[in-house]
Amino acid sequence: MSKIDFKKIEKIIHYKFKNKDLLKNAFTHKTYAFEAKEPLEYNERLEFLGDSILGFVVAEGLYKSNKYFSEGELTRRRSILVNNSFLAEKAADLGIGEFLLLGRGETMMQGDKNPTNLANMMEALIGAVYLDSDLDTVRSFILRNLFNDKPIF
Repeated sequence: MSKIDFKKIEKIIHYKFKNKDLLKNAFTHKTYAFEAKEPLEYNERLEFLGDSILGFVVAEGLYKSNKYFSEGELTRRRSILVNNSFLAEKAADLGIGEFLLLGRGETMMQGDKNPTNLANMMEALIGAVYLDSDLDTVRSFILRNLFNDKPIF
């Protein structure tokens, strides 16, 4: 039923989940969950959490590394680093869209290439890593997978 290859995803993102259900939830779109025979969790709640964590990690990095920037400048720079286009591009670069579980209609519309779906999945994945680990681990995950471990601030 599931096209999620846990080991392949974990290898791509350089993170091994203790709780595989979190990983599956991060890759489950609501259209897939709604078509399932049994109730399934889907990625919107994880997306909410991941969005906040990503915003925090980026805001923290900007704050610590740019002592003289105003609030407005910090906000402007954060918005450049944390947006749907950027997240969708990173998900596409990693090649993880193919693992997104979609309903029939969303699959026919190539939802695994839809930038909104990819960005939402990436935020959900960040939320899942956080719940599976801790703030330091998810910070490293974000820096490695979104910013290639390069200084961003």
